[in-house]
Amino acid sequence: MGNGNTFGHLFRITTWGESHGGGIGVVIDGCPPRIPITIDEIQHELDRRRPGQSRVTTQRQEEDRVEILSGVFEGQTLGTPISMMVWNKDARSEDYLVFKDTFRPSHADYTYQEKYGIRNWQGGGRASARETIGRVAAGALAKKILKQMHGTHVLAYVKQIYNLSCDMDPTQITLEQVESNIVRCPDNNCAQKMIKLIEETGKQGDSLGGIIEGIAQGVPVGLGDPVFDKLEADLAKAVMSLPATKGFEIGSGFEGTRMTGSQHNDPFYSADGKIRTKTNRSGGVQGGISNGENIIIRVAFKPTATIKQIQETVNQEGETKKLSAPGRHDPCVLPRAVPMIEAMMALVLVDHALRHKAQCR
Repeated sequence: MGNGNTFGHLFRITTWGESHGGGIGVVIDGCPPRIPITIDEIQHELDRRRPGQSRVTTQRQEEDRVEILSGVFEGQTLGTPISMMVWNKDARSEDYLVFKDTFRPSHADYTYQEKYGIRNWQGGGRASARETIGRVAAGALAKKILKQMHGTHVLAYVKQIYNLSCDMDPTQITLEQVESNIVRCPDNNCAQKMIKLIEETGKQGDSLGGIIEGIAQGVPVGLGDPVFDKLEADLAKAVMSLPATKGFEIGSGFEGTRMTGSQHNDPFYSADGKIRTKTNRSGGVQGGISNGENIIIRVAFKPTATIKQIQETVNQEGETKKLSAPGRHDPCVLPRAVPMIEAMMALVLVDHALRHKAQCR
C-alpha cells in the first residue's frame, strides 16, 4: 500500500517535495522509449503554471526552470525512469510563522497535524499547489505521447469565476484564445470582467473560486476499464486530487438530472464507416469506456483558503484566535490551474491508452 504520492498504472508518476523545501519534482516510470521530448516543451507548460506570471496571481517570483535528471538522451525518452525537478528559490518562510501553531480555516493545517502529528507549516508543505509542478511536467510528456499515439489533443480553459460565466462551444476553442489573456478565458469580453473582479476581490483581502472546463479531442474508442477503473472515475480521481477542487462533472453532468431518458440519450449513426453519436451528453464516455467522441469535463474550484481578511480560528491548544494571512497568495487559483487540469486529463488518458494497447492489441 502506497501513501498517496503515486498515480497511474502503466504510466506512473510519483511527485515529491514541499512548497518551501529545497525543490519540487517528479519521477515518471513506464514511459515508452523513443518519444521525442525537449526541455522547452516541458518548460512551456510550467510557465503557464508558475507563480508571478500576472497581476491576478500570487506574486511569488519563481522561474520554475525544470531540470531533467534521467531517462532522456539526445532528445528522446529511454524507456527508463524519468526524473525532473525544479528548485525553490523565492520561498519567504517567515511569512508563515503565524501559521506555526494556528490553523488556517478551510486549509490542510489542522488535518495534516492530526494525521501525522507533525507538519511543515512553511507554505503548507505537500498541501501547497506548488506540488503540482511535478504533475504539469509529467503532463507535458503525456500530451506528447497521446499526440503521437492517437493524435489526441487536450485543452482546458476558465469557464466561470464566481458568478461570471462564458458560454462557448469547447470544441471550437483554441489554445491561442485561451492564452490571449491573463485569466485564460477564451471569451475576451468575459475575461476582462473576470480580471476586474479578481483584482477588486484581492484588494479586499478575499478570494474567488470558479469552474474550469477540459476537453480531449481525437480520443480513440476503447479507453477505460469496467467497474472500478471506468475512464470517468479515473478522470474524477485525477482532477479531484488537485488542491482546491470541490466538484466534477462529465458531459451533461448535473444538468442531466433535469432531463428524461429520451432527451438525454445520444442517438447513434454511421458515417464514413464509423459509428458516431449525434449528441454528446455522455461526454465521450459510455459504460466507463471512451466512445470516440470528445471527452468534456468540468471541475469546480473553491475560493483560495488563505486570505488576508481577519478570521476566527484556533491554535493547536484549541484556544480561539484571530488570524489574517500575510504573504503572497492567489486571489483566484483558476488561471494557473488550467495547465493542471490538462496535465491530469493527459495522464489518465495516456495510462489508459497504454493499458488498452497492452490488453487488447
